[in-house]
Amino acid sequence: MDKFIVPIQIRWSDIDQNRHLRHSAYYDYGAMVRMKYLNQHGLTTEKMEELQVGPILFREEAKFRRELKLEDKLTVDVEMVSARNDFSRWSLRHNFLKDDQTAAAIINMDGAWLDLVKRKLADPPEFVKDIFRSFPRSAEFQFITSEK
Repeated sequence: MDKFIVPIQIRWSDIDQNRHLRHSAYYDYGAMVRMKYLNQHGLTTEKMEELQVGPILFREEAKFRRELKLEDKLTVDVEMVSARNDFSRWSLRHNFLKDDQTAAAIINMDGAWLDLVKRKLADPPEFVKDIFRSFPRSAEFQFITSEK
């Protein structure tokens, strides 16, 4: 599976008083990239509303490697690191790379699906499972075999 890579234009509003990318902007960029992937594969906000399901995060953790400044060229990817066989739970990673391929940051996250009516964890519909089956996977990807 090919990587899903999005070029990012760093905005002035994302720069902090130290003249580098503020920490919370990394999380915003990661969310934008993964939602762009889902949208391009048909899982739009309208489709999630129709299916009555939405993604939720249990953990989101950033590791900052190199500072990013306003002038830097940046790409962010998204890849699946692990998942249950039914894709009810999953872990994703975003790699933030500068133009010279220097790693600027890595975001790791664990998530699941929420039934929007019952407000409880849910197994995703087949439509969502098909999208997650095609998700770019990390080199160390593995299925999770733990009990629900």
